Amino acid sequence: MDPSPPAIALRPFELSDAGDFLSWAGDDRVTRYLRWDSVPSLEAAESYLRDVAIPHSWRRSICLGSRSIGYVSVRPESGDERCRAHVGYAVGAEFWGRGFATAALRMAARRVFDEMPDLVRLEAFVEVENKGSQRVLEKVGFVKEGLLRKYGICKGEVRDMYVYSLLSTDEILG
Repeated sequence: MDPSPPAIALRPFELSDAGDFLSWAGDDRVTRYLRWDSVPSLEAAESYLRDVAIPHSWRRSICLGSRSIGYVSVRPESGDERCRAHVGYAVGAEFWGRGFATAALRMAARRVFDEMPDLVRLEAFVEVENKGSQRVLEKVGFVKEGLLRKYGICKGEVRDMYVYSLLSTDEILG
């Protein structure tokens, strides 16, 4: 079992997070498996926060004290697919291996199942090569359902992905 990381909090992003956001979102190691490119400047970080992160219905800053060290995002589907939502997350490289992503994902899963009454299934799509993210999902209780061959494009390359799910009736581990 992981030693408990220092306490973190999840909160909506603020424009004042731009400097912290740039420190991890500008790192190619962090954005390697994300659908967006590394943020190149403080101005680009401010623009991303203002135009994408802040208006998003459920994108939260992972905070250590007042410092933004990563994000977790839940994108619910609508209509007849409103029982499902996609989850994504990342933390700064200096915080890898310390349990922050696991703790944040665990907190997010509990919250969204409480806040979204129609939500039954959280799902994550993770590249086969991204072993760290697979471990995070499994530590929270997500189940690997299968391999999706040539399923998604990341950084211009078509990739194989695993699909993971966590149901509202599943135990959230930890």
